[in-house]
Amino acid sequence: MSQKTTQAEEKYSSYELEVLAVVNALKKFRTYLLGNPFKIITDCSAFQKTMDKKDLVTRIARWALLLEEYDYDIVHSSSQRMQHVDALSRYPVTIITSDTLTARLQRAQQEDENIQNLKSLIGTNNATDFFTKNEILYKYVDGRELIAAPKDMQTELIKLAHEKGHFSSAKTEEIVKREFFIPNLSKQVQNVIINCVPCILANKKCGKKEGFLNPIPKEDVPLSTYVHFIGPSPSTNKRYQHILTIIDAFTKFTWLYPVKSTTLEDALDKLKLQQKTFGNPKRMITDKGSPFNSKGFDDYCTEENIQNLRITTGVP
Repeated sequence: MSQKTTQAEEKYSSYELEVLAVVNALKKFRTYLLGNPFKIITDCSAFQKTMDKKDLVTRIARWALLLEEYDYDIVHSSSQRMQHVDALSRYPVTIITSDTLTARLQRAQQEDENIQNLKSLIGTNNATDFFTKNEILYKYVDGRELIAAPKDMQTELIKLAHEKGHFSSAKTEEIVKREFFIPNLSKQVQNVIINCVPCILANKKCGKKEGFLNPIPKEDVPLSTYVHFIGPSPSTNKRYQHILTIIDAFTKFTWLYPVKSTTLEDALDKLKLQQKTFGNPKRMITDKGSPFNSKGFDDYCTEENIQNLRITTGVP
């Protein structure tokens, strides 16, 4: 179990935080521990000594009274033997995990012209927040010592922090700020996340979702359904630039009528020519071109008792 400390608890000393962790754990697992002997193993050597004192401050005394109802033994274990436990209470992302990265940072800083200029200004009014330690340039930020990240490694360090859990921009920025000073960090973090392939693949689409397909059932007789649209073509000698295409949905028989424009008048003129020979179909399937999406075309279909079905633009 784990929990965040409150603003008041953040001000506790390290010893008080150790005791607070024990107290909260006992409260959490009270139903399992009450009445059963158990051990409290901790690397805080002052824990047992303090519990044996007679005079305690109010907060510690209250915790001591709470511990009275449990049957426990305190066992001290050195920090070296508690590393597997400490890992659970540490921040889940540790960027510097080996001396290799530290050595690379040192070499990269030596090759970075801006960092070398800052090192030369240490001690002057222009670089009061910077200092060197083990030949690495640091910067004081809100009481913390942050490594000044060289320009050539800034993107790599941000990726290291982000790819530990593919965190959001704010979370990634927070992790980087724990150990490194990088100018314009927010913008660089956003650039890294925008180009992160796993994040792109994992993110769900936002906004309007795709609708369901609504297939149009076919008729089982010829000349009952026409599919027609207009396609632009190179101009002929007689200035025909478009072709009105009419396809019978059942037989796939096709009629091609050259037209000079895509106006409603030209479309209706050819449809009426088609009507004289083959009659009217029960329905026509059209795209959302301007002549077929007009009130005049709707009036024509209503007068001729033709059902007009419109499909999505661009997929005729």
